[in-house]
Amino acid sequence: MAIKNITVLGSGIMGHGIAQVSAMAGYNVVLRDIEQQFLDKAMEKIKWSIDKLVSKQKISIEEGEKIFSRITPKVDLRDALQDCDLIIEAVPEIMDLKKKVYAEVDAVADKNTIYASNTSTLPITEIANLTSRPDKFIGIHFFNPPQLMKLVEVIPGQKTSKELVDLTLNFVKSVSKEPVLCRKDVAGFIVNRIFIPLVHEAAWAMDRTRTSMNEIDSAVKFTLNFPMGIFELADFTGLDVIHKATIEMYSRDKKVINPHPLIQKLYDQKKLGQKTGSGFYDYAGEKYERINLTEELAKKFDSTQILGTILNNVAWLITNQASDVQEIEKALNLGMGLKKPIFETAKSFGMSNIITELRDLSKKHGKFYEPDPYLLSISS
Repeated sequence: MAIKNITVLGSGIMGHGIAQVSAMAGYNVVLRDIEQQFLDKAMEKIKWSIDKLVSKQKISIEEGEKIFSRITPKVDLRDALQDCDLIIEAVPEIMDLKKKVYAEVDAVADKNTIYASNTSTLPITEIANLTSRPDKFIGIHFFNPPQLMKLVEVIPGQKTSKELVDLTLNFVKSVSKEPVLCRKDVAGFIVNRIFIPLVHEAAWAMDRTRTSMNEIDSAVKFTLNFPMGIFELADFTGLDVIHKATIEMYSRDKKVINPHPLIQKLYDQKKLGQKTGSGFYDYAGEKYERINLTEELAKKFDSTQILGTILNNVAWLITNQASDVQEIEKALNLGMGLKKPIFETAKSFGMSNIITELRDLSKKHGKFYEPDPYLLSISS
């Protein structure tokens, strides 16, 4: 089937961003939310974003007007799903809320309408099985903000048809994004399976080595080639997001994360990062701040254990046939901004040194650190 008409459910940051990129690609978009005031705010933000593109001469005034006119805000669900080919659900990451939304959608959607969830951590199969059409259900995880981030993870559920996977990959390309296919519905998919455990691991490393946050973050940035430090990235993302993803992923797979109590503590104290003025670091104002990280500070921390945790989760994805090296490297580059392939960084550390570090950590701190069979196979 061809996709022409898209309905985006939820007009928050992700929803209105997805609506905009879809309209920019020529699709007719209905943006649906439960209250008109939410839609008014979302349409203002879309207008602002389009006007910004016009002012930078990326698009003409006429093009901007056409894009904006392709997006229709609606509150009535039945009306919003009229002639809809593809639903992209972008409501908050609460399973009970999603259950409610899909029950309502299932009652009024046309039998041929495809369902896609923009969830970043909730299992696709579990959500799909709430509906009458698990074969027509797929995960389509845009990254924040959708207008700027190139990566989209595509995640089939257990019953998703092969035709729908191909159709979704083509749709992602049609909105000028780069898809990566997570072949199995695993906890955290690809990027969050690597990112979320890394925040916890950095906290454990701080405890065990008595190294400062600035030193660890400097090493992550300058030695591991991240765009920023991991504590800095967590603050930028939001500790509420990290905490929620931790609970969801850990409840489904104990092997994925070694939870550090500091994340729970910061969340309970409502120290959520940049948005609240305090998280791992303290922030002076509302404007986005960068932490002062240096190559000198980077030399004070050996990041082998952090790299080992990254590689162990990468290797798990490969061993369990959820992805492959090429797709993972693409996901890390586009989704997390890594400036150098992770396996190139691993070579500079020496794979045997990384395996030794993981084995030492496993002896001291448990099975979580045991090297994945894939890592052992490429180090021998």
